[in-house]
Amino acid sequence: DNGASAQKPRQVIDAITRAYEGEYANVHRGLHALSEEATEAYEGARKRIGRFVNARSFREVIFTRNATEAINLVAYSWGSANIRAGDEIIVTDMEHHSNFVPWQLLAQRTGATLRFIPVTDDGLLDLDVYDSLLGPRTRIVAFTGMSNVLGTITPAREIIARAHAAGAKALVDASQLIPHLGADVRTLDADFMAFTGHKMLGPTGIGVLWARRELLEEMPPFLGGGDMIREVYHESSRWNDLPWKFEAGTPSIAEGIGLGVAVDYLTTVGLDKIHVHEQNVTQYALERLGAIKGLTLYGPPAAQRGGVVSFNVDNIHPHDLATLLDQRGIAIRAGHHCAQPLTERLGVGSTARASFYLYTLREE
Repeated sequence: DNGASAQKPRQVIDAITRAYEGEYANVHRGLHALSEEATEAYEGARKRIGRFVNARSFREVIFTRNATEAINLVAYSWGSANIRAGDEIIVTDMEHHSNFVPWQLLAQRTGATLRFIPVTDDGLLDLDVYDSLLGPRTRIVAFTGMSNVLGTITPAREIIARAHAAGAKALVDASQLIPHLGADVRTLDADFMAFTGHKMLGPTGIGVLWARRELLEEMPPFLGGGDMIREVYHESSRWNDLPWKFEAGTPSIAEGIGLGVAVDYLTTVGLDKIHVHEQNVTQYALERLGAIKGLTLYGPPAAQRGGVVSFNVDNIHPHDLATLLDQRGIAIRAGHHCAQPLTERLGVGSTARASFYLYTLREE
């Protein structure tokens, strides 16, 4: 069940322990040595994460609690300032609810219209329909880089280029993409990208919004409070510089440091090697599962997906299947996987999902 959350390497666990046992203090606030050390470790992690996604500046890296908060930040801050009644927001039928519901709420608040890119029978996005959806009222296209249900790797660069050609912005939910293939924001030419720490060997409670600096400069704050301000008066306030303008309150300090170490770990192992390994494991899983009578597989071939395999077995509910496998020490997920529009498209209420990572073996 690595698609839900990944296990943590010793290096990450040790880094979090050190942060609490020997380096802990609040960041950005104290003039004493301990606070300065904690601040240096925390901000150093931000810079390494920025390099990991090839950001132009560490100021484009905003720490959030998770990808869900990062997407909500864009929908509330950028969306409230730029979306009006009659505008159009495009999402896909492949999205996790985290990249679906915030845009529903934005459309309800503003009177905008949601448009949906459908999924083909082989588990890919229908880009011909996408072209027909783009128009002069399209303001933003929000899509996943890799499906958490089908494992489909979407043509992110192409989707973004078509959005830009129509004058729209593009947001990539990279929660599944980043851990397995990585993502270069300059190569993708994205406007916004969200991802979460716990799926990429890091701790829970920490996520990232990357966005173009010029967009962040224009956007109003998402949350108000300490650390996101420069000056506060009775009737008004002046905001802090980026990235802290969007980081109100005491942050997840140890978690941020832990995510920086997770990024180091992934870089050392090599994302290209991780992807090749996962494709081999996924191909093997598809072959073995495909040989089982009465088993239905969903999604594209291994070459077009990450380490995710969703399936159903005739006359066995996915919840029962997950319970039976759990009794043998095998952890899979069963349900709609926080992607109900997609499972409805597949014509099922739920599926069983096995999801792999760099430490998954063929023998397993």
